[in-house]
Amino acid sequence: MVSFTILAGGYTSFVVSYLFNSDTNALSVLNQSPTGPNPSWISLHPTNRSVLYAVNEDSNGGLQSFLIGQNGVLSGPMDSISSGGDSPAFTTPLSTGQVAIMNYNSGDGQIVPTQQGNPLEFMSDFTHIKFNAPVSHPHMALQHGNEVFVPDLGADKVWRLVEDGGPGNFIVQGQIDQPSGSGPRHIAVRGNTLYTLHELASTLTQQAIPSAPNGTTGPLIANFSILPEGLPQGAAMAGGEILLTEPTLKFPEPLIYVSNRNTGVQDPRGDAIAIFRVEPKLELLTHVFTGLDQIRGMEFGGPENEFLIASGVAGSAGTIMLKRTDGGRNLELLTRNLEIPTRTSFVWL
Repeated sequence: MVSFTILAGGYTSFVVSYLFNSDTNALSVLNQSPTGPNPSWISLHPTNRSVLYAVNEDSNGGLQSFLIGQNGVLSGPMDSISSGGDSPAFTTPLSTGQVAIMNYNSGDGQIVPTQQGNPLEFMSDFTHIKFNAPVSHPHMALQHGNEVFVPDLGADKVWRLVEDGGPGNFIVQGQIDQPSGSGPRHIAVRGNTLYTLHELASTLTQQAIPSAPNGTTGPLIANFSILPEGLPQGAAMAGGEILLTEPTLKFPEPLIYVSNRNTGVQDPRGDAIAIFRVEPKLELLTHVFTGLDQIRGMEFGGPENEFLIASGVAGSAGTIMLKRTDGGRNLELLTRNLEIPTRTSFVWL
């Protein structure tokens, strides 16, 4: 039996542990671990896979660390710290041992150092980061070289942060402007190319990363709608998540998968995942309908990232497991678990 343990955050006060058996295609709930309020986004330490970070997406936002035990049971929180703002929707650890957290509602964030040799303990020596825009909704952080890119859904920019004087002290050195009103939500980087999923415009764009700090932002290389055909009248669409997979033996080309979120009249087919090829140029391949309601989180795992777990933030369609087929150009639904109606982010252990 080949089994995988997967943790899932959500708008509850617990993190769920799932067990996926790839021989029988069974997805079951192992346990629920109590946390602070709304651990909507969870992230695994890059080198110590027993350490998990979780946001508390609340008006008094927080960041927590947990120790992962057998069957995905969490011990802790081992440490907690304020996010310094309202409704942190994303956290991710950096390769330097620091942990980024971004506050969606208050337009700010921080990059928190951890204790040397103990990534469970947060340090208090850091600088709060405020994004200078009339409206700011930072929604993600992605390390790229010595910079941290932060897509801002409210400001229509990708901010460029750099460390200034030591761990925990970051400044905005520039930005990469995005189309007005597009609402950049999440991003992926491949080489010197930036792929941006725009929530408000429901588009996927491609552009060259200009030289730091700002460079010259040229015209977009590509700008695609991610919407499927045949949406019902009254549908209200928004982009959700973007995942980029690199070539492997079984999946020989780089591909991008983006999720749609319908906040209006629901499609009986559920929300769709759009699949794009990357080379020789960005091209929409297909849409795969999932039966889910507002796919906020999805994550690849297993050998060669063969499997994709996903869930909706609304409704009662549960969590699904899909399998990549046709060299990754399509997805096959393997199973659905209805025990927990909604989830918003995933980590494969």
